[in-house]
Amino acid sequence: MPHATPLIATIVGSLALAFVFGTLAHRLRISPLVGYLLAGVLVGPFTPGFVADQNLALELSEIGVILLMFGVGLHFSLKDLLSVKAIAIPGAVIQIAFATLLGLGLAMAAGWSMGGGLVFGLALSVASTVVLLRALQERHIVDTERGRIAVGWLIVEDLAMVLTLVLLPPLAGVLNGEAGGNGVAIGDVWLQLGITIGKVTGFIVFMLVVGRRVIPWLLHYIAHTGSRELFRLAVLAIALGVAFGASALFGVSFALGAFFAGMVLAESELSHRAAEESLPLRDAFAVLFFVSVGMLFDPSILLRSPLLVAATVFIIIFGKSVAAFAIVRLFRHPPGTAFVISASLAQIGEFSFILAALGVDLNLLSSEGRDLILAGAIISILANPVLFALIDKYRGEREDAGNARGPDVEVEQTRRTTLDAHTVVVGGGRVGQAIVNYLTREKLPFLVIEDRASAVKRLREQGIEVIVENAASPIAIEASNMAGAKRLFVAIDNAFEAGQAVEQARAANPDLKIIARAFSAEEVDHLRQNGADRIVIGSEAIASGMLEKAYRHLRRQPAGEPTGESPATS
Repeated sequence: MPHATPLIATIVGSLALAFVFGTLAHRLRISPLVGYLLAGVLVGPFTPGFVADQNLALELSEIGVILLMFGVGLHFSLKDLLSVKAIAIPGAVIQIAFATLLGLGLAMAAGWSMGGGLVFGLALSVASTVVLLRALQERHIVDTERGRIAVGWLIVEDLAMVLTLVLLPPLAGVLNGEAGGNGVAIGDVWLQLGITIGKVTGFIVFMLVVGRRVIPWLLHYIAHTGSRELFRLAVLAIALGVAFGASALFGVSFALGAFFAGMVLAESELSHRAAEESLPLRDAFAVLFFVSVGMLFDPSILLRSPLLVAATVFIIIFGKSVAAFAIVRLFRHPPGTAFVISASLAQIGEFSFILAALGVDLNLLSSEGRDLILAGAIISILANPVLFALIDKYRGEREDAGNARGPDVEVEQTRRTTLDAHTVVVGGGRVGQAIVNYLTREKLPFLVIEDRASAVKRLREQGIEVIVENAASPIAIEASNMAGAKRLFVAIDNAFEAGQAVEQARAANPDLKIIARAFSAEEVDHLRQNGADRIVIGSEAIASGMLEKAYRHLRRQPAGEPTGESPATS
């Protein structure tokens, strides 16, 4: 392998193996995350064969974290953040303290130092941004009360870790039991704490005062150029630039900086388009995050210290979950919310790795402690989808048993529609909304399949029935009663996803009338091969509409009156 291409080799090897094992995991009906993590183990230094660059993989995965948090910020207003502060702040602080004490107790039982135990406990207390948000987005609950509490909780955890990373170096001597604590006085520690809080506060004020005006203005300016390429570049530059600037100038984490960049941009009407433009890169780099986690894992720890591994996993999955559940219930939130928050936080990730690496560098944490943290991360990430599946099953059983739920319990269950001989609209964007408006005016029975939280919220505010799923999923096909529908409008602009939706709908109902949209001859062929009856090409539809309006205008002109158009243009 040429030494001049470690970046390319790392990206290609990581993505290729992630694709292979992710596809295999999907075929086996398990989470693709399992495949991504296994791909990381295979390209890591602890298994034979090709070894990717760990440092490069970790840096690349940070881009995924930045773009993910930027996307969350685009759908998360300051009002949403403040609305959950009453539970997110005390809840996160208490949960961090509880998990840290559990980790410290395990470390002391294993004969480690107080400093090592403190670092170990703190590393077990903070959840992974990527895993938590992936879980919430897959269930379409980011914009619900449960989702807002989970994200607010995560932000408080990130802030706590920022303070920890700043204070740990000056405290290392004291924690190691060295006389004088490396000459660091208590006053200096308080000074460092004050400086850190001041920097974080300064960043938040800067974003709310300056960023709130400059970022939307800049994106509007670029949008008016009409260049989609420049717009996409502007979105990425804002997300990555603000995240890097927040870290370099204010000492704030990349994730927190990107979140605030998205949050101030959320007030612009271009926020939805910005989210769509950043989506492909966000997904690709999020995969690299899971691969980078797998690369750090040394499987031999499972044989060397199985009891310590089991105890570590128990603290992460059960210790943190019990604490979170108790806290949420203490604040009088329903059990469904408590279960979702508990499962969301029952894993560890990126901040845990950073904290473990810093602990090893400061001689506070042993290499065994770092390996235990990585083992706990791998196992908890693998177990997280199982926890959510158990919660979904629990909620489903409660529904089947007919148990009453209060109106404050948010349960995003996909129910089967009662409509028959109806119309199904896939997509609630501009085209979908135009179709919805027509069907509403004509008082025709219909429903919409849409999985974007912002569009779902808008449609439901109009009193429209919405199936919150991917249109190609068997759940959506069943819930929308596609077999009993009369026609289907596929109004999304993603030809690949549209083709999948058309294929599944045609299989469910051979007599269904399917009308889809396309932007090229290739997309027309793709949709027709999958079963669409009629495909409307965007350019032809626009031209037809323009000609219709133009000639209608001409017909309305009195004889001999000028039209203001030359024969060539008309």
